[in-house]
Amino acid sequence: MEKVYYSCGLHMHQPPGNLKLLIETNEWEAQQIIRCYERAARYAHKYKKVATLCVGFSGILLEQFEDKEVIEKYKKFVDIPAMIEMYRKAKNIEIIGMGYYHPIFPLIPKEDWEEQLKLGREMVERVFGQKPKGFWPSEMAFCMEMIPALKKAGYEYVVVDHVHLRPHSSEGKPDVFIPYRATYNGSQITVVPRNRDISNAQESGMDPGWFSNEVNHKIKENLSKEKARLVVTWSDGENGGWFRQMDENSGFFGHFFAPFMERVERKEVNIRPIKISDYLKKYPPTKEATVNTGAWNVGSTSGYDFSQWNGSPSQREAIANLFEVSRRYWEVKRERKGKLTREKRERIKQARKLILEAETSCYLFWGDAWIPKIYQKLNQARELLK
Repeated sequence: MEKVYYSCGLHMHQPPGNLKLLIETNEWEAQQIIRCYERAARYAHKYKKVATLCVGFSGILLEQFEDKEVIEKYKKFVDIPAMIEMYRKAKNIEIIGMGYYHPIFPLIPKEDWEEQLKLGREMVERVFGQKPKGFWPSEMAFCMEMIPALKKAGYEYVVVDHVHLRPHSSEGKPDVFIPYRATYNGSQITVVPRNRDISNAQESGMDPGWFSNEVNHKIKENLSKEKARLVVTWSDGENGGWFRQMDENSGFFGHFFAPFMERVERKEVNIRPIKISDYLKKYPPTKEATVNTGAWNVGSTSGYDFSQWNGSPSQREAIANLFEVSRRYWEVKRERKGKLTREKRERIKQARKLILEAETSCYLFWGDAWIPKIYQKLNQARELLK
């Protein structure tokens, strides 16, 4: 009999300085958001015998968790250091890596990929004491060219949106419920498809009965000779009323997660929660696939292009400026190598941080309202690089 496994993923991110801004300008929203982060760890502990979660944190969000002012201002809602300790102790939570400043990798200079990956991975290792095996691309924005950089950074697998998956086998309908191997320029990584349809329901609202029926329906519809199938769902873990619901019984964890895990405990469902890395140990990929360049669907966009982030002239102009300043940074590094005073080295270091920070996806996502944040950081970087 075919085995059906389930990996539930949550994506956690806040742009630079946003936690401090929220607590100062909108305390109610700040409370809703910080409780989302705590809730995930608490429910993982509550159902530790059966539940699993895969959770990704951007490096810049973790940086904010360590800010003493943030810790102090949020303590009336959540003890942030105690929350982090809950994550560290939860053996059933797999921490997933991300780019430090949550960049759209296909839209930033390739020369900057390595540092975004390295800094993000180092932060996860230090904060949680885990070496992440899996990688979550910000906004699910992925291209095959990323594979060598991900492998170099130490990642074994990457989660991709299933609509972009192109298995090489031509036997029947493509199976989107198994992992694949993907290769680019001699580097190979495991790609794990996240089911877009069920993830959309995870984002907005579902119950255990519907979820079980939908999973089994899709598995049967997607006929395969595989002995085990993996259903991966992933969504933001702190956005939308479903996750921010203060009445927990009416939100994701109270209405879906807890009752579903109780059904698993009672062995009433044929679906077994599992961490992605544990599934891959049991059932390593045997087939090859290519992943088309694309992102996940947000708002009214399909994710087949990056129009949410580069669809307007102002967005494209900001990206061009980002490439220009990044290129100038690398030129300065090469020109002045070994000829720098301590002060100039510090200026270049500050400029580098500003450039990487300007690559935060949120600044593009919110269009003209937030694009000035990109120029603010880039203009400062230009001055420092003179």
